[in-house]
Amino acid sequence: MVQSERNPNLGWFLTIASSLLFGLNASTSKVLVQAGFEPNFIVGFRSSATALLALVLVLFWNPRALRVTLRELPLLIAFGAIGITMMQWTYTNAVSRLPVGISLLIEYTSSVVIPLVNWLLFRKRAGRGIWLGIACAMIGVLIVSQFWSAVLDPIGLVFAFGAMLCVTFYFIISEHTQNTRDSYSTLFYTMLFSAIFWISLTRPSLADQPDLSAQLDLGGSLAGISVPMWAGLVWLGVFGSFTPMLLNYLAIRNLHSTGVGLASISEVVFAFLFGALWLRESISGIQFIGAVLVIAGIVMAQQSTKAEPKLKEMEPKNV
Repeated sequence: MVQSERNPNLGWFLTIASSLLFGLNASTSKVLVQAGFEPNFIVGFRSSATALLALVLVLFWNPRALRVTLRELPLLIAFGAIGITMMQWTYTNAVSRLPVGISLLIEYTSSVVIPLVNWLLFRKRAGRGIWLGIACAMIGVLIVSQFWSAVLDPIGLVFAFGAMLCVTFYFIISEHTQNTRDSYSTLFYTMLFSAIFWISLTRPSLADQPDLSAQLDLGGSLAGISVPMWAGLVWLGVFGSFTPMLLNYLAIRNLHSTGVGLASISEVVFAFLFGALWLRESISGIQFIGAVLVIAGIVMAQQSTKAEPKLKEMEPKNV
């Protein structure tokens, strides 16, 4: 096994870049759903497209990395089915019953749960700077979501807290899975199992989706600009799923799950930003203040990692 050093700064950068693309994907998915694509199809397509692109990447990079032992399979299957598929399913149901901001707020309370789980199960303690950053970021998300002005659906709350548990599982299991596997083959197998689980469960039909040769109006501030439906799906697969997922997996190789979970809160800010710029969804002045607090919390936590001793990790060997 080849030894290498973690690069926390790279980890923070990769997580923010991933969150930016995920934030953009929220608006992209909304436009595609409004054009007639079923949400179940969108979820299955994202997992399938990511698995296919990851397979191409691994075949080009190192085909031997595709080897997997029977001992690894249960963890990879659980990762794909719970950490990815169930996360998407619970979140989709949460946003269908609750405002998006509140759904994201509850989902990203995982940033508090992750360090607690790491401490209770693995005896990994987060520094004071991380906790201060989490507190600042969570206050910011509370303000962005404006939860006090909404009527909360009890079933929606159940789904939202389910999404929080799935996100917590996702970040922790991703960190531990990649102790013995590379990021690229891990991405392939987890998204493959996610696609198989979701498609077998929902059985979405391509025949029930819009004609791929038809035109897709981008809507909002881009109304009047059209692209082929298939181009919208290609964008969704490449930049709405594969690229941000890969960046996220690579981030966890350089930054512990607590830091990645915290930095991922920035997705809330990006989702609101693209919603305003593209879909013309309004953002109030107080929500802008909340966004600033989220960014401040992430920066605070990022700066605290510079004071931590450099951590070494073992690169997975190609088996």
